[in-house]
Amino acid sequence: MASSRTDGSRKTKAGDAVASRQKQLEASSQGPENLLTTNQGVVLPDNHNSLKAGLRGPSLLEDFILREKITHFDHERIPERVVHARGAAAHGYFELTRPLVEYTKADFLQEVGSRTPVFVRFSTVVGSRGSADTVRDVRGFAVKFYTREGNYDLVGNNIPVFFIQDAMKFPDLVHAIKAEPHNEMPQAASAHDTFWDFVSLMPESAHMLMWVMSDRALPRSYRMMEGFGVHTFRLVNARGVSHFVKFHWRPKLGKHGLAWDEAQKIAGKDPDFHRRDLWDAIERGDFPEWELGLQLIDEDRAGRLGFDLLDPTKLVPEEVVPITTVGRLVLNRNPDNFFAETEQVAFHPGHVVPGIDFTADPLLQGRLFSYTDTQLSRLGGANFHELPINRGVCPFHNFQRDGMHRMLINKGRVAYEPNTLGNGSEFRVDGGEQGFQSYPEALESPKIRRRSPSFDDHFSQATLFWNSQSAAEKEHIIAGYQFELSKVETPAIRQRVVDNLAHVDMRLARKVAEPLGIAVPDPKAAAGRSGFREAPATKALVESAPSLSMEGNGNTIQTRKVAILLAPGAELGAMKVIQQALLDAGATTKVVAAQLGPVSSSSGQQVPADHTFQNMPSVMFDAVLVPGGAAAAEALAKDGNAVHFVLEAYKHCKALCLIGESVQLLRLAGVVADDVPAPAGVVFGSNEPTARLQMAQDFIAAIAKHRHWTRALVEQVPA
Repeated sequence: MASSRTDGSRKTKAGDAVASRQKQLEASSQGPENLLTTNQGVVLPDNHNSLKAGLRGPSLLEDFILREKITHFDHERIPERVVHARGAAAHGYFELTRPLVEYTKADFLQEVGSRTPVFVRFSTVVGSRGSADTVRDVRGFAVKFYTREGNYDLVGNNIPVFFIQDAMKFPDLVHAIKAEPHNEMPQAASAHDTFWDFVSLMPESAHMLMWVMSDRALPRSYRMMEGFGVHTFRLVNARGVSHFVKFHWRPKLGKHGLAWDEAQKIAGKDPDFHRRDLWDAIERGDFPEWELGLQLIDEDRAGRLGFDLLDPTKLVPEEVVPITTVGRLVLNRNPDNFFAETEQVAFHPGHVVPGIDFTADPLLQGRLFSYTDTQLSRLGGANFHELPINRGVCPFHNFQRDGMHRMLINKGRVAYEPNTLGNGSEFRVDGGEQGFQSYPEALESPKIRRRSPSFDDHFSQATLFWNSQSAAEKEHIIAGYQFELSKVETPAIRQRVVDNLAHVDMRLARKVAEPLGIAVPDPKAAAGRSGFREAPATKALVESAPSLSMEGNGNTIQTRKVAILLAPGAELGAMKVIQQALLDAGATTKVVAAQLGPVSSSSGQQVPADHTFQNMPSVMFDAVLVPGGAAAAEALAKDGNAVHFVLEAYKHCKALCLIGESVQLLRLAGVVADDVPAPAGVVFGSNEPTARLQMAQDFIAAIAKHRHWTRALVEQVPA
């Protein structure tokens, strides 16, 4: 018993010693609030830059700090994607229209007319799978090419630049923009303190923020949205000659956006708005189409651009380097099963084929590691490439075996090489010159955890983007900043943002600051903050780039949806002429009335209603046509839902055609007055046969302009 008590006493003393030592360590430590460390407690020397082979060299695999940070981030959420969780996808093909033998040896880019099967997934970035489609956000635009040399994934966004320059900051960016961890709010929104706190302390985000606050973050449809590869890649030809390349997807229907008020309303009326639009278009045979354009830049030209081509916060204006169209992308088949295809598809920027190679872009370098790692968690193991949607169309052969969800049944006793048991003689299966060859780029030394000074210019391209916008687009950017920052509860964060904006454009900064209850923007305050490195002034190659504006692009009304507001007593003569002209031009029309069922016209004809004012509001349409007829106009004017329908479409700057007496829907609301010319995008006309064709042409022309953002005093419209 004495021995037992002695042993117990010794254990107690040993435990006390351990506890005492632990307290000493905790007392001597500055704690995680003061110093950032790895999960093992190693203090981080730099939480902004990955370890590279020279200032502009590739990131190194030995960077255990980057790998731990990215690995933990990749496995934070299961099973939905950490980012890009909400998506829609379709099958189709890519057709080459210009041979690229001079630039790349990639097989699918050699022969004009060749078609490569593709699977394309569009997505929002921030929200969960259950969030709405029309939130203000970046959109993913990922294309999987099933080539004869293996799968090639072009994983991009609808915005050509990004928030950060180095993958080391990617987990921080996503943690900041996601719902705040203490209350899991807000969902799918950047309008909150943690996001703006982060970006206000990261001046490199200035350019991307301009895009996100613009109409680019509110696309009308995936079918009317551009796509970009974001990073600079390499094309390498059969002789080993390399060119830098930027990838562009340009929609056939033009690039168009929603009004912010409209986007918010759609989120409540139909959170699947973009998904439904893509699905319905393909089902009815209106196959979405994009051109693939390339900006090809040789090494010498890259050094004369005035900025670092490897900086993912920069773009190359097409006014400086023109875009060469080389092919077209057509989506012609919806998935058979959403989960098996859209949800299980695994994209990876590291899935390349011979003739396409990487650069030392430090954001791209981190993504090359991250995507495989996250798929292992999300799809349950190393065999996600064997899922039908991810499986290549070409044969593959290696000795990787087993693992969770293995689908292939490998025969024989050999799972290694070299061997003499597979076919009776020793052999190797290396591809030699036929295989993928990395471009032999000369690299700098020494190893260093810093960023190249050529990445320091954070504001010149933000200014270029601002200067390139139309007056209406600038007002939308200002309104975007004002809305987002009005949701930020900490005044100091709002102040930092507008101080940073003063380096982009002082008028922009002042306009944003006006309703926010903070001090006048001060660029000197921004420049004096920790972490703010203002680069020496660089002269832009162009002061503005019209290609960066969405104003005035596209001249077609194909697939546009037009609402026809019908009430008893409507006169159908002019309406039918205009409706047929719309259909001939490729638009679709739907009759909307107070209730479902037939509506009697002035001649007694029964016209079936497709929708009601309440179940299909104006935000679901691109334009509105209202037939004439005194009785019908009076009935609509007495129906608050009908009046709201017309006023809301007017407020959102859509095209309207009001025939005969129906013009009173706007006059009674005080939107237009007698003897005053029709507002921009509004067509008035009579039921007279001689006026019908001209009215139809004017209405089609108004719809083709997409929106009439210069329409006066829309903010006064009560809708």
